[in-house]
Amino acid sequence: MTSTEPVSLPVSVPVALGSFSELWSPRILTTVNDYDVRVAKVEGEHVWHVHEGTDEFFLVLDGELHIALRESAGERTVVLPKGSAFTVPRGVEHRPYAPVRTEILLLEPSGTLTVGDRHDDVPGHVDVTTGHALA
Repeated sequence: MTSTEPVSLPVSVPVALGSFSELWSPRILTTVNDYDVRVAKVEGEHVWHVHEGTDEFFLVLDGELHIALRESAGERTVVLPKGSAFTVPRGVEHRPYAPVRTEILLLEPSGTLTVGDRHDDVPGHVDVTTGHALA
């Protein structure tokens, strides 16, 4: 019996992270159903943005990530040290910030833009992308 399904191969997260140096420019590790599993190196501020139709999952692999949130009750900041995970609910405006070089894993529907559906002006250090393939 032959299969037309693509063969999945293991992906080393450290090797994947070592394959690029750009900040705020995620790489797609794999796809699970209709979701991309992405890794990124981040430092400094991202941009205030919102994903109207999807949640956004963050896992800090190394370093520390702060996520500022604008919620109906006001603004707050979630601090995620190494090993912490957090989901920003759909429709919540947020701005990730990393005080030091940080490595993160993201889970988002395939095709989701890094700057969401609505966003402030995008600074030059933020890559507007749906994720890049690993080299």
